This record gives sequence, C-alpha cells and structure tokens, in this order.
Amino acid sequence: MKPHHWPWTFLAFTTLGSVTALVGVAALFGLMNGVHPLFNDGTAAGLALIVTAIALFLAGAFPLVLRRLAEREGA
Repeated sequence: MKPHHWPWTFLAFTTLGSVTALVGVAALFGLMNGVHPLFNDGTAAGLALIVTAIALFLAGAFPLVLRRLAEREGA
C-alpha cells in the first residue's frame, strides 16, 4: 500500500487557519486589547478573524481532497 502524503498547501493553510483562529478567540475574550487599535473592539475583530480562519481551513481542504481523489483514481 502506498503511503499517503499531506499536500504542503494543506499544511500551510491549516497552520495559518489555526493561528488565525487562536488570535480570533483571544480577541473575542478581550486578550488582544491594546495590541492594535482594531483589536480594541474585540467582538468585530474576533469574528472577522474566525471567519478568516474558516476560509483558510476550506482553502487547505481543497488540495487535500484533490490529492485523495487522485490517489483513488490511481494517479
């Protein structure tokens, strides 16, 4: 059986999404106040970062699904 390799784009987007999600949650809880003026309104900035993290996770899932489909076809 052939070993499965993670696409580097999946790893990059997942890493960026994880960091963005952590910063978004921190902004929601007010831990980012004073870091940047945009973070002083924690709710809006936190929600925007969490939505961005979801988009990054979806962007990372796309090459992973393509890789899995290619492996299923035998390419």
